[in-house]
Amino acid sequence: MRREAYGEEVREYMESAKGPKPPQKMRGSMTEGKPARVLLAFAVPMILGNLFQQFYNLVDSMIVGKLVGADALAAVGASNAITMLFVMVAIGTGIGCSVVISQLFGAGRLSEMKSAISTALLAILVLSLILTAAGRLLSKGILHLMGTPADIFGQALSYLNIYFYGFFFLFLYNAFSAVFNALGDSRKPLYFLIFSSALNIGLDLLFVGKFGLGVAGAAVATLIAQAVSAALSFGVLSYKLAHIQTEGYRRFDGGLLLGMTKTAIPTIVQQSMVSIGMVLIQSVVNRFGSVFLAGYTAAVRIDGIAIVPMVNAGNAVSTFVAQNMGAKKPERARQGYHVGLVMATGIGLFIGVMMFFFGDVSVASFMDAATDAASIAVGVQYIGVVSMFYFIMGAMNVTNAVLRGAGDMGWFMGITLVNLATRVLLTYIFADATAGMIIMWANPIGWTVGLALAFFRYRQGAWKQIKLV
Repeated sequence: MRREAYGEEVREYMESAKGPKPPQKMRGSMTEGKPARVLLAFAVPMILGNLFQQFYNLVDSMIVGKLVGADALAAVGASNAITMLFVMVAIGTGIGCSVVISQLFGAGRLSEMKSAISTALLAILVLSLILTAAGRLLSKGILHLMGTPADIFGQALSYLNIYFYGFFFLFLYNAFSAVFNALGDSRKPLYFLIFSSALNIGLDLLFVGKFGLGVAGAAVATLIAQAVSAALSFGVLSYKLAHIQTEGYRRFDGGLLLGMTKTAIPTIVQQSMVSIGMVLIQSVVNRFGSVFLAGYTAAVRIDGIAIVPMVNAGNAVSTFVAQNMGAKKPERARQGYHVGLVMATGIGLFIGVMMFFFGDVSVASFMDAATDAASIAVGVQYIGVVSMFYFIMGAMNVTNAVLRGAGDMGWFMGITLVNLATRVLLTYIFADATAGMIIMWANPIGWTVGLALAFFRYRQGAWKQIKLV
């Protein structure tokens, strides 16, 4: 017994003599390996996943436009700006929390990381219930304030009210996806989205095509798909976290919540202001009538899919930077930015050329060319303008993502708000004088301003000195 005790003492001494153990490295860490390979492997599933998400939104609109009519498509479009406001709050909350989670993961502080995840999900659960109730109560008043045309008001309200009942699931799903991405796992959200996209399309055809439920049927289909995605995400994430070995963690940690709130609030404000800007611009679009609105709705749906790869290149860079800043590797974070910049601008140029020459085919797929030619012309014009500047949008997203990943939230939020303010002011000042054309040009101008400010801050280098964890 004494010999065994002595042997144990020797082992303890030898372990202590080696110094502190290095941080535990986990699968999904972006702090090692070639930045280009690591970023590409992480970004591609994110891009594909969000393309599927946009794809089923697109098919949702196409089914409504083809099977119900242009007025129904316009009604969905009138609701879209409002639903996106709440969706952006959900996304902003998840992204803001994921910055802290990513940095803890990169630093190998896994017990704190688990506490941060649990704390974030509990807080998001409460917030989602509050916002669901608020959206349901305020939907009619918001549509009135936006000046929604009378001929589509009833359909827009029906779609919006049903959508809000499913917002709880959408909010949680986005939170789960943000956690997966923070852990360097972008494949799981892709699998869930492929399944839910197929489910959403099938339910759309059933409820709208066979049962004739119109826009209400499309909203119910989306609600069910979101609920299934949230349930699957929760189950797999719980399993994943259970297999990450730690000494224990807190279910709720007020200190970590405060830290995540400091990064989440600017992101929520930034995302919310973007959506508020969309609501304001939508109010101007509504003034030009349902013909213009239908074309604009189709174009915005296509634009939403086209920019997905650039947006997700930025999200990938944000996670990469966050993990490497947590691991105290700012130079590697800078290398990741260069890779992401090439990726986003290259994709933007390619997609821009494709949309410029083939955007008319995409817009025409939403409506009947024989009866809705005027609406199709509006959509084609919109796509023709914005597609020329997608490479600028990609560069802006990636540069701003570096600031977000490093925790430079003040500049990150400020740049986004300046970009937004530029677009809204130009729209309101020149909409009538240009017969709505400024709505199409305001986006590229805002992107250019945002890129200039983000690159200025990046070159300053102050983002390297910020410490979140």
